[in-house]
Amino acid sequence: MDVAQLEKKLKMTFNNHDLIKQAFTHSSYVNEHRHEVFSDNERLEFLGDAVLELGVSQYLFRQNNDMPEGELTKLRAAIVCEPSLMNFAQDLDFGNFLLLGKGEEQTGGRERPAILADVFESFLGAVYLDQGFDQALQFLQNYVFPKISTGAFSHAMDYKSQLQELVQAVKNQVIEYKIIEERGPSHDKEFISQVLIGNELVGEGLGRTKKEAEQRAAKHALDKFSENDK
Repeated sequence: MDVAQLEKKLKMTFNNHDLIKQAFTHSSYVNEHRHEVFSDNERLEFLGDAVLELGVSQYLFRQNNDMPEGELTKLRAAIVCEPSLMNFAQDLDFGNFLLLGKGEEQTGGRERPAILADVFESFLGAVYLDQGFDQALQFLQNYVFPKISTGAFSHAMDYKSQLQELVQAVKNQVIEYKIIEERGPSHDKEFISQVLIGNELVGEGLGRTKKEAEQRAAKHALDKFSENDK
Protein backbone atom coordinates (compact mmCIF):
# COMPACT_ATOMS: atom_id res chain seq x y z
CA MET A 1 0.00 0.00 0.00
CA ASP A 2 1.26 3.47 -0.95
CA VAL A 3 0.67 5.65 2.12
CA ALA A 4 2.27 8.66 0.39
CA GLN A 5 -0.32 8.44 -2.36
CA LEU A 6 -3.10 8.37 0.23
CA GLU A 7 -1.57 11.40 1.97
CA LYS A 8 -1.53 13.28 -1.31
CA LYS A 9 -5.12 12.34 -2.10
CA LEU A 10 -6.44 13.37 1.32
CA LYS A 11 -4.03 16.28 1.78
CA MET A 12 -3.00 14.83 5.12
CA THR A 13 0.35 13.89 6.66
CA PHE A 14 0.54 10.85 8.91
CA ASN A 15 3.06 10.26 11.67
CA ASN A 16 2.88 6.46 11.76
CA HIS A 17 2.68 4.94 8.29
CA ASP A 18 2.53 1.41 9.70
CA LEU A 19 -0.64 2.31 11.59
CA ILE A 20 -2.26 3.70 8.46
CA LYS A 21 -1.22 0.62 6.51
CA GLN A 22 -2.80 -1.57 9.19
CA ALA A 23 -6.08 0.30 8.72
CA PHE A 24 -6.23 -1.02 5.16
CA THR A 25 -5.10 -4.58 5.94
CA HIS A 26 -7.90 -7.12 5.73
CA SER A 27 -7.76 -10.30 7.81
CA SER A 28 -7.56 -12.40 4.62
CA TYR A 29 -4.23 -10.75 3.79
CA VAL A 30 -2.85 -11.48 7.24
CA ASN A 31 -3.95 -15.12 6.98
CA GLU A 32 -1.98 -15.52 3.75
CA HIS A 33 1.16 -13.83 5.13
CA ARG A 34 1.60 -15.56 8.47
CA HIS A 35 5.39 -15.64 8.02
CA GLU A 36 5.41 -11.83 8.04
CA VAL A 37 4.47 -9.40 10.80
CA PHE A 38 1.10 -7.99 9.84
CA SER A 39 -1.94 -6.99 11.89
CA ASP A 40 -5.42 -6.70 10.42
CA ASN A 41 -7.68 -3.70 10.82
CA GLU A 42 -10.37 -5.21 13.04
CA ARG A 43 -9.25 -3.56 16.30
CA LEU A 44 -8.91 -0.21 14.52
CA GLU A 45 -12.40 -0.71 13.12
CA PHE A 46 -13.70 -1.17 16.67
CA LEU A 47 -12.09 2.10 17.72
CA GLY A 48 -13.10 3.95 14.58
CA ASP A 49 -16.73 2.95 15.10
CA ALA A 50 -16.71 4.77 18.45
CA VAL A 51 -14.91 7.81 17.03
CA LEU A 52 -17.39 8.00 14.16
CA GLU A 53 -20.41 7.72 16.42
CA LEU A 54 -19.12 10.42 18.76
CA GLY A 55 -18.14 12.73 15.91
CA VAL A 56 -21.47 12.38 14.13
CA SER A 57 -23.42 12.65 17.38
CA GLN A 58 -21.63 15.86 18.28
CA TYR A 59 -22.26 17.34 14.86
CA LEU A 60 -25.97 16.45 14.84
CA PHE A 61 -26.45 17.72 18.39
CA ARG A 62 -24.94 21.11 17.54
CA GLN A 63 -26.58 21.52 14.14
CA ASN A 64 -30.12 20.48 15.08
CA ASN A 65 -31.12 22.40 18.19
CA ASP A 66 -34.81 21.57 17.89
CA MET A 67 -34.55 17.91 16.86
CA PRO A 68 -35.76 15.46 19.56
CA GLU A 69 -33.57 12.58 20.76
CA GLY A 70 -35.51 9.96 18.80
CA GLU A 71 -35.05 11.76 15.50
CA LEU A 72 -31.36 12.41 16.21
CA THR A 73 -30.90 8.69 16.84
CA LYS A 74 -32.62 7.75 13.58
CA LEU A 75 -30.58 10.23 11.57
CA ARG A 76 -27.31 9.07 13.14
CA ALA A 77 -28.20 5.45 12.39
CA ALA A 78 -28.66 6.31 8.72
CA ILE A 79 -25.29 8.06 8.57
CA VAL A 80 -23.22 5.35 10.28
CA CYS A 81 -24.87 2.31 8.65
CA GLU A 82 -22.94 0.05 6.30
CA PRO A 83 -24.34 1.41 2.98
CA SER A 84 -23.45 4.97 3.96
CA LEU A 85 -19.95 4.06 5.11
CA MET A 86 -19.43 2.09 1.92
CA ASN A 87 -20.36 5.18 -0.09
CA PHE A 88 -17.95 7.35 1.90
CA ALA A 89 -15.16 4.81 1.27
CA GLN A 90 -15.97 4.61 -2.43
CA ASP A 91 -15.90 8.39 -2.76
CA LEU A 92 -12.36 8.31 -1.35
CA ASP A 93 -11.26 5.33 -3.50
CA PHE A 94 -10.35 3.40 -0.34
CA GLY A 95 -10.87 0.12 -2.19
CA ASN A 96 -7.75 0.79 -4.25
CA PHE A 97 -5.61 0.95 -1.10
CA LEU A 98 -6.82 -2.29 0.49
CA LEU A 99 -4.47 -5.17 1.23
CA LEU A 100 -6.49 -8.32 0.54
CA GLY A 101 -5.82 -12.05 0.37
CA LYS A 102 -5.86 -13.59 -3.10
CA GLY A 103 -9.20 -15.27 -2.57
CA GLU A 104 -10.86 -12.09 -1.37
CA GLU A 105 -9.27 -10.18 -4.24
CA GLN A 106 -10.59 -12.63 -6.82
CA THR A 107 -14.13 -12.53 -5.47
CA GLY A 108 -14.45 -8.75 -5.65
CA GLY A 109 -13.34 -7.83 -2.15
CA ARG A 110 -12.33 -4.31 -3.17
CA GLU A 111 -15.97 -3.55 -3.93
CA ARG A 112 -17.56 -5.56 -1.12
CA PRO A 113 -19.80 -3.25 0.93
CA ALA A 114 -18.84 -4.76 4.30
CA ILE A 115 -15.11 -4.48 3.64
CA LEU A 116 -15.37 -0.89 2.42
CA ALA A 117 -17.50 0.11 5.40
CA ASP A 118 -15.03 -1.54 7.76
CA VAL A 119 -12.00 0.14 6.22
CA PHE A 120 -13.63 3.55 6.53
CA GLU A 121 -14.05 2.97 10.26
CA SER A 122 -10.58 1.47 10.70
CA PHE A 123 -9.00 4.43 8.90
CA LEU A 124 -10.85 6.83 11.19
CA GLY A 125 -9.58 4.86 14.18
CA ALA A 126 -6.04 5.11 12.83
CA VAL A 127 -6.37 8.87 12.32
CA TYR A 128 -7.54 9.19 15.92
CA LEU A 129 -4.53 7.27 17.23
CA ASP A 130 -2.11 9.02 14.90
CA GLN A 131 -3.26 12.61 15.39
CA GLY A 132 -6.06 12.79 17.95
CA PHE A 133 -9.79 13.41 17.95
CA ASP A 134 -9.59 16.93 16.51
CA GLN A 135 -7.96 15.66 13.34
CA ALA A 136 -10.43 12.78 13.10
CA LEU A 137 -13.21 15.35 13.42
CA GLN A 138 -11.59 17.45 10.69
CA PHE A 139 -11.59 14.40 8.41
CA LEU A 140 -15.32 13.97 9.05
CA GLN A 141 -15.80 17.70 8.47
CA ASN A 142 -14.17 17.35 5.07
CA TYR A 143 -15.82 14.17 3.82
CA VAL A 144 -18.95 13.30 5.84
CA PHE A 145 -20.57 16.36 7.39
CA PRO A 146 -21.07 18.18 4.05
CA LYS A 147 -23.27 15.29 2.89
CA ILE A 148 -25.36 15.62 6.05
CA SER A 149 -25.76 19.37 5.64
CA THR A 150 -27.01 18.97 2.05
CA GLY A 151 -29.78 16.66 3.27
CA ALA A 152 -28.46 13.39 1.89
CA PHE A 153 -29.79 11.51 4.91
CA SER A 154 -32.92 13.47 5.73
CA HIS A 155 -35.14 10.80 4.18
CA ALA A 156 -33.43 7.89 5.91
CA MET A 157 -34.85 6.18 8.94
CA ASP A 158 -34.14 3.33 11.28
CA TYR A 159 -36.29 0.50 9.85
CA LYS A 160 -36.73 -1.18 13.23
CA SER A 161 -38.02 2.07 14.69
CA GLN A 162 -40.34 2.57 11.71
CA LEU A 163 -41.77 -0.91 12.14
CA GLN A 164 -42.18 -0.38 15.88
CA GLU A 165 -44.09 2.84 15.29
CA LEU A 166 -46.30 1.25 12.65
CA VAL A 167 -47.18 -1.73 14.82
CA GLN A 168 -47.88 0.39 17.87
CA ALA A 169 -50.11 2.71 15.88
CA VAL A 170 -52.08 0.03 14.05
CA LYS A 171 -51.84 -3.33 15.79
CA ASN A 172 -50.36 -2.68 19.21
CA GLN A 173 -48.65 -6.08 19.19
CA VAL A 174 -45.25 -7.32 20.30
CA ILE A 175 -42.39 -7.41 17.78
CA GLU A 176 -39.79 -10.15 18.16
CA TYR A 177 -36.52 -10.65 16.28
CA LYS A 178 -34.88 -14.07 16.00
CA ILE A 179 -31.50 -15.01 14.52
CA ILE A 180 -32.28 -18.29 12.77
CA GLU A 181 -28.96 -18.93 11.03
CA GLU A 182 -25.30 -17.96 11.40
CA ARG A 183 -22.85 -18.90 8.67
CA GLY A 184 -19.42 -18.18 7.24
CA PRO A 185 -15.89 -17.86 8.72
CA SER A 186 -15.31 -15.77 11.82
CA HIS A 187 -13.85 -12.86 9.84
CA ASP A 188 -16.79 -12.72 7.41
CA LYS A 189 -19.91 -14.00 9.16
CA GLU A 190 -23.46 -13.61 7.91
CA PHE A 191 -26.64 -13.75 9.97
CA ILE A 192 -30.25 -14.38 8.98
CA SER A 193 -32.92 -12.76 11.12
CA GLN A 194 -36.66 -13.18 11.20
CA VAL A 195 -39.08 -10.59 12.56
CA LEU A 196 -42.36 -11.76 14.02
CA ILE A 197 -45.41 -9.78 15.04
CA GLY A 198 -47.71 -11.65 17.39
CA ASN A 199 -45.92 -14.91 16.47
CA GLU A 200 -46.58 -14.27 12.76
CA LEU A 201 -43.52 -14.19 10.48
CA VAL A 202 -43.56 -10.88 8.62
CA GLY A 203 -39.99 -10.50 7.32
CA GLU A 204 -36.50 -11.93 6.95
CA GLY A 205 -33.15 -10.25 6.49
CA LEU A 206 -29.52 -11.15 5.81
CA GLY A 207 -26.65 -9.13 7.31
CA ARG A 208 -23.04 -9.41 8.38
CA THR A 209 -24.01 -8.44 11.92
CA LYS A 210 -27.06 -9.40 13.94
CA LYS A 211 -28.09 -5.74 14.05
CA GLU A 212 -27.88 -5.39 10.26
CA ALA A 213 -29.84 -8.62 9.73
CA GLU A 214 -32.58 -7.34 12.03
CA GLN A 215 -32.71 -4.00 10.21
CA ARG A 216 -33.10 -5.76 6.86
CA ALA A 217 -35.78 -8.04 8.26
CA ALA A 218 -37.66 -4.96 9.47
CA LYS A 219 -37.33 -3.35 6.06
CA HIS A 220 -38.63 -6.52 4.42
CA ALA A 221 -41.67 -6.36 6.70
CA LEU A 222 -42.24 -2.67 5.95
CA ASP A 223 -42.02 -3.33 2.21
CA LYS A 224 -44.60 -6.10 2.49
CA PHE A 225 -46.98 -3.86 4.45
CA SER A 226 -46.50 -1.14 1.87
CA GLU A 227 -47.35 -3.56 -0.97
CA ASN A 228 -50.47 -4.76 0.85
CA ASP A 229 -51.67 -1.18 1.25
CA LYS A 230 -51.55 -0.52 -2.48
